[in-house]
Amino acid sequence: MSRSKGYNPKDRFFHKAKEENFAARSVYKLQEIDQRFKIFRPGDMVLDLGCSPGSWSQYASQKVGDRGRVLGVDLKSVTVSLPNATFIEADLRDLKLEDVFTAHGFAPPFDLVISDMAPNTTGIRSTDQARSFQLCELAVDIAERFLKPGGHFVTKFFHSNDFAELRKQIQSRFKKVEIVKPESTRSISKEIFFVGIGKVGGK
Repeated sequence: MSRSKGYNPKDRFFHKAKEENFAARSVYKLQEIDQRFKIFRPGDMVLDLGCSPGSWSQYASQKVGDRGRVLGVDLKSVTVSLPNATFIEADLRDLKLEDVFTAHGFAPPFDLVISDMAPNTTGIRSTDQARSFQLCELAVDIAERFLKPGGHFVTKFFHSNDFAELRKQIQSRFKKVEIVKPESTRSISKEIFFVGIGKVGGK
């Protein structure tokens, strides 16, 4: 697939990630969101959806510290090793998450659900956008089920006509919703991030 003339796969965030031993440059998107909204706290239990190659889990691991824990799930394997993180290679749609949590010693609800899930892109914009929306709905459903009241939520979304519908779904579940395009997001990218602050009601 052709790239924009200005596309640089090894930009300053790529090199910064290498220097700081993060698995991918995408870590700086989560870092910016956290710096703006303070979504992590020491001791938090974090569910990381679409965690491969592991940079978001690396950041989460540092922020929650020794008393916190991170559970990451992805179709692809994660090679990073973290003392307070567990990684599952599976399709979320095929898992009974309650069994996964029990098997690995996690007792929901989680303090934070983060999702960097993205579809395998086809190059057909409408198809990719529709699949992104479906993954966001999956993440919202998981947060509805397993995020504690007052907990926070982050999900990546390929901007499309489904924007208003997704915002409505998240607004109905959180006290405040922010939409962010972090500085480290490539200029040609259509991705944005929804940040749900303070889950309302629920279990």
